[in-house]
Amino acid sequence: MESEHTVRNDKGARRRSLTVQGWFQLVLALMALLVVVGTVIGADLLGRTAQATDRLLLRVQPAQTEAYRLQSALVNQETGIRGYAIAADRQFLTPYTQGKTDEARSAARLRELVEDQPALLADLDAVERQAADWRRAYAEPMAASVSPGDPKRVDKTTAEQGRRNFDHLRATWAKQNADLARTVREGHAEIAHERTVRNSVLGGMVAAFLLTGVALAFLVRMLVARPLEILGTASRRVSGGDFDHVITGGGPADLTALADDVEGMRRRIVAELDASRDQERTLARQAADLDAQAVELRRSNVELEQFAYVASHDLQEPLRKVASFCQLLEKRYGDHLDDRGRQYIDFAVDGAKRMQVLINDLLTFSRVGRLNDARVPVGLGQALDKALANLGAAVEESGAVIDRPDTLPEVVGDPTLLAMLWQNLVGNALKFRHAERVPHLTITCEPDPDEPGMARICVKDNGIGIPGEFAEKVFVIFQRLHSRDAYGGTGIGLALCKKIVEHHGGRIWLDTECTDGTRFCLTLPPAAPVPDESGAEPQEKALT
Repeated sequence: MESEHTVRNDKGARRRSLTVQGWFQLVLALMALLVVVGTVIGADLLGRTAQATDRLLLRVQPAQTEAYRLQSALVNQETGIRGYAIAADRQFLTPYTQGKTDEARSAARLRELVEDQPALLADLDAVERQAADWRRAYAEPMAASVSPGDPKRVDKTTAEQGRRNFDHLRATWAKQNADLARTVREGHAEIAHERTVRNSVLGGMVAAFLLTGVALAFLVRMLVARPLEILGTASRRVSGGDFDHVITGGGPADLTALADDVEGMRRRIVAELDASRDQERTLARQAADLDAQAVELRRSNVELEQFAYVASHDLQEPLRKVASFCQLLEKRYGDHLDDRGRQYIDFAVDGAKRMQVLINDLLTFSRVGRLNDARVPVGLGQALDKALANLGAAVEESGAVIDRPDTLPEVVGDPTLLAMLWQNLVGNALKFRHAERVPHLTITCEPDPDEPGMARICVKDNGIGIPGEFAEKVFVIFQRLHSRDAYGGTGIGLALCKKIVEHHGGRIWLDTECTDGTRFCLTLPPAAPVPDESGAEPQEKALT
């Protein structure tokens, strides 16, 4: 009970453990989770890298360029106003006016680019404020004080004041340039940092995938390949002849169950093999017994044949003497005997003669296939001719009409036995003829529909017929359906026909569907295929 409980617990544990498919699904699920997490992290890192790159390339660096343009526009304004003050030529105001336009455009573009950078916006506001102060305090009054075509000396105090204001402006845009350069450096540093993080994470993901692949390979090796290798080695050992080797399993539940099934099959094969060996030994003993019985049977058959041959001669000699002396008694003392005495003598003579016929028929029956068993090609037509020649007197006496095919097949067999077969079949038809009809026999031959390759031969007469319930009895030796006074014979004829047909590899039977006479059918293996003569009329030959 404890062992059965342990076995049930082991089976329950195997059912609860993972199968090979379960382990693969678990590993694939982990890999899918890694892919999803890596995809999310990678997408975030790529987005942050792209955002930092876009901010640097699309905003900070263009802002630096616009700052240079803004400063160039301010320089043009200072140069134009100073030239106009010295030369009093209005063409020198063109750089000043164009510089104001360029300044406004660059300042507007720069404000759009640095709107998310408060420090850079403050620098831009300071530059624009000081530029406006410089124009209000120096440039505009200077332009208003100069008369075109009337140059004048510029007051040194005013010029120095204007230079100091513009120097302050230069200091302000220098700070702006420094802040923009710092922002560019920070942008490059941020991009480098994001790329480093991205590369590290992607490298970690690749390493995780590689480790997962290695783990999967190790898992397949430990959970699938190794148990299968162990199972294959054990199976080959059993198939090599070591049937007592126990097959054990390990690993996932399904491989363990497979090993258990293989072990169960091994136990079943071993049990069947033991039973087969026992049966083989029993069959060997039985074969030896049968061989001994066959030897004894052959010896007994030889002795029986010798006994039958000797007994037939030893029995026939006294019967001939009995018949001869009874006939001599009747001949010599017939005048002294009354009718009853002569009747007794007739009975004795008839009994002796019938005993002789019976002994001869028994000898013939026992010798079928034993003595003089010839195996030669025999034409059934020639055998039929021989039988009809032997029955010529009976055929002529009865006026029988016999219809036979033009040709009958050739078989391999004993000519004497085949002639005896025809003689018994035709002789029975003539013996058991109808009292009010002339005997009419019809012999047919065609391929047997039930046994391909066999010839079916049928002999039909218009005699008294045989009831269907006696279809088997008529082929039993010494079985008679009529009294000896009505029809003579020993009751061996049809039994002899059955033995001859079976000796030649065929079968014989009574056609119980025939109601207007008797129809016997038999099959024999022909030496050549039997032509299908369906529809062909058999040759009618009246033998009288």
